[in-house]
Amino acid sequence: MPTEHGLRVRRPGNTLAEFEHDLADNLCYERGTTAESASLQDAYWTLAVTIRDRLAHRRARTARANYMANPKFVYYLSAEYMLGRQLRQNALYTGTADLARQGLAAAGFSVEDLEVLDVEPGLGNGGLGRLAACVLDSLATLDMPAVGYGIRYEFGIFKQAFEDGHQVERPDDWTFYGNPWEFPAPDDRQAVGFYGHTEAVEDDQGGLRARWVPDEPVRAEPSHMLVPGYGTETVNIIRLWRAQAGQESFDLGLFNAGRYAEAVEAQMRCENLTKVLYPSDSTETGRELRLKQQYFLVSCSLRDIIRRFRFRNNDWEAFPDKVVIQLNDTHPVLAVPELMRLLVDENGVGWERAWSITRRTFAYTCHTLLPEALETWPVPVFGRLLPRHLEIIYALNHFFLQDVRARHPGDEERVARVSLIQEDPERRVRMANLAVVGSFAVNGVAELQSR
Repeated sequence: MPTEHGLRVRRPGNTLAEFEHDLADNLCYERGTTAESASLQDAYWTLAVTIRDRLAHRRARTARANYMANPKFVYYLSAEYMLGRQLRQNALYTGTADLARQGLAAAGFSVEDLEVLDVEPGLGNGGLGRLAACVLDSLATLDMPAVGYGIRYEFGIFKQAFEDGHQVERPDDWTFYGNPWEFPAPDDRQAVGFYGHTEAVEDDQGGLRARWVPDEPVRAEPSHMLVPGYGTETVNIIRLWRAQAGQESFDLGLFNAGRYAEAVEAQMRCENLTKVLYPSDSTETGRELRLKQQYFLVSCSLRDIIRRFRFRNNDWEAFPDKVVIQLNDTHPVLAVPELMRLLVDENGVGWERAWSITRRTFAYTCHTLLPEALETWPVPVFGRLLPRHLEIIYALNHFFLQDVRARHPGDEERVARVSLIQEDPERRVRMANLAVVGSFAVNGVAELQSR
């Protein structure tokens, strides 16, 4: 068996005999069956894993090269990704389409029958998600070190059906049979909190700093999928977060008393976070769930980004030289105050230094020019859910508006227009304004928007 950097690795081959051997191995060891008794689902899973093995081998080499080079990474944050079906694309990118066709024919299966079983990941539903998928594909094709971050929704947006002449929406259970393209990573779990209060605590130098004490904890478990480039050996990843409740969320006493729904109420509340892409915002609880989803995504992702940064770096001043975070629309813009909180509250970085690092790290892609379509959040909801982040936004706005008034004295109309807080008809946090103020670059999805 070949050895690479001291590790014993299995190197997938690209001859028909090697491909057929890998198909037989995966059918046996992944599915526990043989060609004589395999179902179509067994054959699909086996083919997917056999193609995935070739991508995984490239991924190992890409990750090793990136570790040694310590380059600047692009981290892409998006609420959705429309990746498309994986089987045909990955066969094309690995050059195994003909091998797959011949190998399956020898076992009595056809590629066309198996492609029907390849389900598109339910991670997005439109242009924003398709843009995100294309960006990741392009980054890998250009050999740029990159990681995409998103939410692993249990159900896609919906499946459309018609009953009595009316459209009805049904859950899109895209992982019903599992997902052969996904690698779980339960050892990289992150903790996320909501609600609670802030308090002043003494730091190591005898001064005071703020600390947020959440009162609703949620565990976030990641998995990742491989993102290959076309015509290159580079394979990047997209890391997806799923909400999980801790053991303490299941009340065994209530369950044994026959109060089954109450026993799992806390568990369901936690796991609802990543149930559905874009939960309905027609109710206040639905709107709050959307905001929780957005913070869940950025909190997990930023901690993971910092973890990756610290593999080879320790100086916070080097952070913008090694990390650029692209915000795809306003959904992940909470990353701006969250990075400030992590730097100032948890790592003792001074406010001005932290703001300089933050502004040199983020870039923002705007998806609309319509003021009514730009995302805002009511201050009471925002403050109840994320009290420390609202304090940080107020502070950022104070210093920002001081600068605006210095540059444009007497122009209070401009001050009101650019403020991070909308005052009328109700107080709301303006996410697009926050994104612009907290970024070193802003672009639109079209030239007009960029201008």
